[in-house]
Amino acid sequence: MEIKEQKLHEHGFVRLIDVMGDDNSIADAARVSYGKGTRTASDNRNLIRYLVRHKHTSPLQMVEVKFHLKLPIFIMRQLVRHRTASLNEYSGRYSIMTDECYEPSEEYIQPQSQTNKQGRGGELSDSWKQSYKQKIYGAINKANVAYKFLIGQNTPHGGLSRELARTVLPVSNYTECYWKIDLHNFFHFCRLRMDDHAQQEIQDYAKVMYEMVKPEVPIAAEAFEDYSLNSISLSRMEADVLQYVFNTFPEMQSSSGFTQNITSYISRVKNVEDIDFGMSKREWKELEEKLK
Repeated sequence: MEIKEQKLHEHGFVRLIDVMGDDNSIADAARVSYGKGTRTASDNRNLIRYLVRHKHTSPLQMVEVKFHLKLPIFIMRQLVRHRTASLNEYSGRYSIMTDECYEPSEEYIQPQSQTNKQGRGGELSDSWKQSYKQKIYGAINKANVAYKFLIGQNTPHGGLSRELARTVLPVSNYTECYWKIDLHNFFHFCRLRMDDHAQQEIQDYAKVMYEMVKPEVPIAAEAFEDYSLNSISLSRMEADVLQYVFNTFPEMQSSSGFTQNITSYISRVKNVEDIDFGMSKREWKELEEKLK
């Protein structure tokens, strides 16, 4: 296959190096004993959608994708959380680290979210953005100056060892890796890292990676979008709430009533004193967000 590449941020990139398998590979693995040509494309589509819909994941694991990524270390640390992938990363012990660092653009500079302890949210004035930006750039530059001094070879002993010198570098430094994963777990990665709650920078990478893989497995990607990426799941308590709404308010039986009034009815049900649905305040809020 032809290598696909897209630049990302100032210094990063995503390259799709190789794809092993396609939609036919998934369908053939599900059928086990049948080769190509024994089924129609429509049969394959229905089968793959059934597999994804009912979470029969093994056939999707027969397809693998391999990337070459250049990304900041703090994004790399999120990537390695997906332990079903195989990876090999640039070594700061053997090689001199680059002085290329991720420097957030102004639209990415936001205050700590007041509702999400692990995210950003809200707006900052231009003066505060400039102040934070200067602090970030200053700290990055200072760290790289220190690293270059430590590995400097104009000394009798040839500088500090690289494995120790790298300890002064920030997590904004760029690294590179090869990253390979099967399609089922790649879809799981995309669902988590393309979500609005994920850090914006990992969202940027995940979206580019997904768009590169999508044309290689169009049927499986369509099923993933329909049954996973753009779907919602309900807990037992959330299903009880919706059942109560439908049974208590007959006007909710119409499709227009559902789409226009569902969140207002949820708010009314939440305050019913003689029924305990066993949901926390956060769960109620999450249900309302799901149904918007």
